[in-house]
Amino acid sequence: MAAEAPTGVKPIGELGKHEAKGEVRVSDVLRRVAPGTELREALDNIISANGGALIVIGDVAAVDKLCDGGFTLGVPFTPQKLFELTKMDGAILLDEDCRTILRANVHLVPDAHLPTAETGMRHRTAERVSRQTNAFVISVSQRRNVVSLYQRGRKVIVQDVTVVLAKANQALQTLQRYRARLDEVMSRLTLLEFEDAVTVADIVHAVQRSELVQRVAYEISRSVTELGSEGRLVAMQAEEVTANVADDHALLLRDYVVGGSQKQASVVRFLVSDMAQEQLIDDMALAVALGFPATPDTLESHIRSRGYRALRRIPSLPATVINRLVERFTALSSLAAASEAQLDEVDGVGARRAHVIAEGLRRLRESSGA
Repeated sequence: MAAEAPTGVKPIGELGKHEAKGEVRVSDVLRRVAPGTELREALDNIISANGGALIVIGDVAAVDKLCDGGFTLGVPFTPQKLFELTKMDGAILLDEDCRTILRANVHLVPDAHLPTAETGMRHRTAERVSRQTNAFVISVSQRRNVVSLYQRGRKVIVQDVTVVLAKANQALQTLQRYRARLDEVMSRLTLLEFEDAVTVADIVHAVQRSELVQRVAYEISRSVTELGSEGRLVAMQAEEVTANVADDHALLLRDYVVGGSQKQASVVRFLVSDMAQEQLIDDMALAVALGFPATPDTLESHIRSRGYRALRRIPSLPATVINRLVERFTALSSLAAASEAQLDEVDGVGARRAHVIAEGLRRLRESSGA
């Protein structure tokens, strides 16, 4: 049975595509105006006074070419100074670090041929300036009390903190449910691994659950960035719920990806994270992404765990030793059946560590119910 999609949560594959291609990172844009920053304080003051503003930050040389008139200031930035200057009609220019107010009451003249989806004059100017330069542009709508951010033509609307916090708490509840289900799936998988009864379908469902948890966590991280100083508690809760998920996900792929090399597992991990939601919950599509053939009986085919995930649960076991054990025994079922003498034969293990490995695998097998 395919895993259901998280309600109201965009998948990381969609959220991360622009960032993966080196385009604008929404999280970076939101971080600059997050609660707790001086810039956000100024914006809140403007909104409270039912004011409007056009603020341009950075890429001073390029922006200067678009300026007409205004006043040259060169004064240290403070939220109060910025707020007072927005009472004039023109744009305000700040340096890249928002430490200096460079100019005020400026008329900006960007290329009128640049495309824009905006209708209001202030927003049209903001989008075009962001397309023509590398500046970070903020437009505050006086009529709607909405703050819009523009970077290289991409628009992000700043939402009210209470709205973002409500969404984050809802996502946290979803994350907790998904983590609980993931734990159930992984416990069952461990049991099947020791019984040497794992099928490709079992692996697909485990990868689906693990990826869904990470996608919800990614969405929460976006909210945490937008919440700024108000998001610390949400971040702590999300971090607690997702503890070890990313590491276990990587080891799960290392155990079962066709080929089995660390490089291949990393490639597949990226492919899975970039899959659209519809592809992720399609069992066969995910199986193909993991390297299995697209044949009718693929999902029912049996497959053996290499043992990386199980061995990493044994304390103080170095990665080099884990790699040698997997190379020597090739499967978890063989590792679990090996005697301490056989384990001792592996380079870097030794009698003491062989005993620890054998006991660790035995306890893991017992705790799984096998």
